[in-house]
Amino acid sequence: MRAVRRFEEFLAQGTVKRQSSNRSRAAFLLTESEKSYAHLLASVEKLGVDDDNANTYVKNSYDILMELIRARMLLDGYNASGQGGHEAEVAYLRVLDFPEKDVQFADQLRYFRNGMLYYGTILDAEYAEKVIAYAKRMSAKLREKAVARERRQ
Repeated sequence: MRAVRRFEEFLAQGTVKRQSSNRSRAAFLLTESEKSYAHLLASVEKLGVDDDNANTYVKNSYDILMELIRARMLLDGYNASGQGGHEAEVAYLRVLDFPEKDVQFADQLRYFRNGMLYYGTILDAEYAEKVIAYAKRMSAKLREKAVARERRQ
């Protein structure tokens, strides 16, 4: 897997566009991510993690994180779309001062989620556990950054 390009490259090529801040859509995404996160935690507690539900948990974790990144981007006046949009959103983690290891893991997660949706990739419980732990850690930090930004506006 190649390294994630810089966010500025996505801006230059037009994958990311500047726009006015969209607080209402950002608030919607924050609320949806909270609901999805609560559901993820409840499901893990009730059902546990096994090879049969690993893909579902990985997809859900990815969606939660992307909603949080999108919310912050919308508050900052950015919108990513089209081919490379998800990669641009991952690259935005650098703009938010996340360590490179977190950016790289998010990109790996993006890659595997894409593989599940389009190529039938099957993931195992061990990887799902890593992703869930990552989602727990990252969602708290991303939510803090989005809420802090929303308060400043």
